[in-house]
Amino acid sequence: MEKKKILEFQNISKSFVGVKALSDVSFSVREGEVHALLGENGAGKSTLMKILSGAYMKDAGKVFLDGQEIQVKNTKESERLGISIIYQELNLIPELSVAENIFLDRQPKRNGFIDWKQMNQDAEKILEGIDMKIPPKMIVSTLSVAQRQMVEIAKAVSLGARLVIMDEPTSTLTEGETRKLFQVISSLKQRGITIIYISHRMDEIFEICDSYTILRDGTFISSGDIADVSLDKIIEDMVGRPLTQVFPERNNKIGDVILEAKNISNGKEVKDVSFTLRKGEILGFAGLVGAGRSETLKAVFGADKKAKGEIYMKGQRVNIRSPKDAIRYGIGFLPEERKKEGLVTDLAIVDNVLMVKPENAMHHGLFSMKKAEEICQKYIEELLIKTPSDQQKAKFLSGGNQQKVVVAKWLNCEPEIIILDEPTRGIDVNAKREIYNIIVKLAEQGKSIILISSEMSEIIGLCDRVNIMSEGRISGELSREELSQERIMKFATGGC
Repeated sequence: MEKKKILEFQNISKSFVGVKALSDVSFSVREGEVHALLGENGAGKSTLMKILSGAYMKDAGKVFLDGQEIQVKNTKESERLGISIIYQELNLIPELSVAENIFLDRQPKRNGFIDWKQMNQDAEKILEGIDMKIPPKMIVSTLSVAQRQMVEIAKAVSLGARLVIMDEPTSTLTEGETRKLFQVISSLKQRGITIIYISHRMDEIFEICDSYTILRDGTFISSGDIADVSLDKIIEDMVGRPLTQVFPERNNKIGDVILEAKNISNGKEVKDVSFTLRKGEILGFAGLVGAGRSETLKAVFGADKKAKGEIYMKGQRVNIRSPKDAIRYGIGFLPEERKKEGLVTDLAIVDNVLMVKPENAMHHGLFSMKKAEEICQKYIEELLIKTPSDQQKAKFLSGGNQQKVVVAKWLNCEPEIIILDEPTRGIDVNAKREIYNIIVKLAEQGKSIILISSEMSEIIGLCDRVNIMSEGRISGELSREELSQERIMKFATGGC
C-alpha cells in the first residue's frame, strides 16, 4: 500500500540579490519515512529547508502539508504546523537547564508561576520516550554535542512535531553516538514521524533512509527509493557527471624513513606512542573518536606543550616545542576545525595563503603584494580553488574550497611532511574527490602525508600503511595489502 504524501513542494524558486538559489523545485515526501535530501554544498538544500521552516520566504511556488497549501511566515508558524528543524549549529541556550530548553516559552505554570516540578517531570518523560537518560536539571553547557542533539529532538517531540529536518546530524558525533542517534531516528519513524535527513555521508544514507531527492545548482535532479538506486548513480546525479573512481590511482614511490616518533605521551589522551613515516608515504591514523589520534599528531607538531617523547627527522633528533619549530623542520598541520584553527575567515584568500610564511613574497626586503598574488594565483590554479579572485574573503567560499586554501597555506611553507586531520569533514562528494587527488599528487611529488580520518573508506582507499589507535595507544599496524574494515575495527576496539 502506497504511503500518503505528508509534504509536497511545487515549483519553488528563491533568489538572493539576483543569484538564483532555487529554480522551479518540485518533489514530495511520504509520511513516516526517512527522506534523504542530497546535493553538493550550494545545491539549495538548506535554502529549501529554511523556506519550509519559515526562516526564508519563497519567491514563487507552493508548499503543501497533508494536501493543504501552507504559508509559513516564521519559525513559530512552522512549529505550530508540526515542523521542526535541527541545524548543524544547535539552537539551544547553554546557560539554561535541559528542561528549560525543551519547554522554552512554554513552561507549565501553577498560580501564575513556573511549575518546576511538573516541567522537570514532563522533560524526563519525553527524554525517556526517546531512550535518553539525561537529567532534566542538567545545564546544557555541560552536555556533549550528542546529548545536546538529543535535547533538540526531545524539544521537537514536545512540540508535537510530525516532520523533523536534520542537517548533518552526525558530523561531530562518535561512532557510538551515531549508532544511538540512528536508534532514536528509528523510534521516531515507528511513531509515524517523518524525517528529512541531510548528510554528505553516503554510508548513512543507504543505512537509514527510505527515499531520496537530489538537488544540483538549485534545481531538482531526481527522486526515488533508496532500495532502487546505486551509490554511483547518486554521485553522478549530485555532481552532474559519472565518477568512475572515487579514489585516484597511486603511483607514489615510498623511500626512507623521514620521521620517527618515540614514546610520545601527554599524560592523558596519548600514552607511549611510537611510529615511523617514510618519504612519499601516505600513513593513516585510524581509530574511534577519542582514541588519541589528533592528540598524538598535535604532540608531534608541538601544539601540545605538555607532550613528552622524542622526534627524529632523517635520523637526527630534533627539538619541537611549538608549531613554529615544526614548521621550521618542514612539517605542516591541516587541523580538523578549519574555520577555527586553519583560516581567518574574514581575511582574503591571498592573506590566508601567505599567513604562515609571508617572507616568500618579499622583494628587495619589502613585502610585495604583486608577488603574493602571483604565489596565491599559482595555488588557485593548481588546487582548482573556485573563487572570483584572490581577494575573496575565505568565509564566502564553500567548505571544499576553504579546505584547499588551508592546503595552499601549508604548501607555501614548502613542507616535507603534511599532517591532515579529517581533511574532508563537512565537504561534498565532488570536493572530497578533489581533495583525494591533491593528497595523492602530493605523495607522488615526494611529500610525506599523515592522514587522520574517521571515514573508513578514506583510510582504505588512500593509505599505504595504517596505525590504528585505541585508548591512547597504537593497538595495531596494517599494510596496504592487509587493510580491511573488519581488521581496522578489531584493533580500534582493543582487539588484537
